[in-house]
Amino acid sequence: MNVAEQEKLRGELLCNEPMSKHTSWRVGGLADSYYIPADLEDLQYFLSTLDASTPITWVGLGSNMLVRDGGIRGVVIAPLGGLKQLEIIEPGLVYAQCGLSSSRLAKFCQKNGLAGASYLAGIPGTIGGALAMNAGAFGHETWNLVEQVTMINRQGELIERNADEFETGYRKVQMPEDEWFVAAQFRLPETNNKEDMEIRHLLQKRNDSQPVGLPSCGSVFTNPPGGYAAKLIETAGLKGHCIGAACISEKHANFIISNEQTQASDIEELVAFIQKTVEQKFDVLLETEVRIVGERL
Repeated sequence: MNVAEQEKLRGELLCNEPMSKHTSWRVGGLADSYYIPADLEDLQYFLSTLDASTPITWVGLGSNMLVRDGGIRGVVIAPLGGLKQLEIIEPGLVYAQCGLSSSRLAKFCQKNGLAGASYLAGIPGTIGGALAMNAGAFGHETWNLVEQVTMINRQGELIERNADEFETGYRKVQMPEDEWFVAAQFRLPETNNKEDMEIRHLLQKRNDSQPVGLPSCGSVFTNPPGGYAAKLIETAGLKGHCIGAACISEKHANFIISNEQTQASDIEELVAFIQKTVEQKFDVLLETEVRIVGERL
């Protein structure tokens, strides 16, 4: 990107940005470049200026991501705050951009008498992240509500796709290469019943069972078929086990807690140790839900 192109940007471009400032584990090395677009049109222009070989990594609230200590090469795009349009485009159909938090969408639907999105209040991430991983909670999944999505490619072009064009599963979505979610349309039934009590109940249930308020990424592993990752880890006797300054939560065994001394390598080593131990004891290989990106030191 040349000087003239940079001057046309309306967002914020940061160089050598510490990713520890942008992940819920509060660990991670430097990103070569970190871009916060002003809006969707600004993001389109920014992408159009990038060289085709530039690696691109997206980050929302950083709640489902482990950035290694060596940092991230290329560009990190952070739509949080910039891509935040949220509106009802027809009765029962909500348009939400990827930079919105999942909890904001849940509260918006509740306020406007739309049912079925209350579980999103307990997901600590953005709409973009929820779409990319089919995030869910309490038996619900994001893609059960999706009718249409807007994608963006490396050239900054927008592509509209229907939900049935995607293969989705438990915490998985097959995405076209070099396309990313920037918005979605959610279909929800209208209701006269307020969901405020349900949202509060779900949040209380989360707070009672999870180490809310401590640095973590949420659930580290997906649940294996017919079982629960937390139960396997706990039964293996690993609650409270630490490697370096990363520790398995005493409250919920599928959470890893960090502190000011934790390195990303501590967390990654602990993840591998959990997988090895559970596989040896129960012949079950736990798959990570968290996305591990970047380079090791």
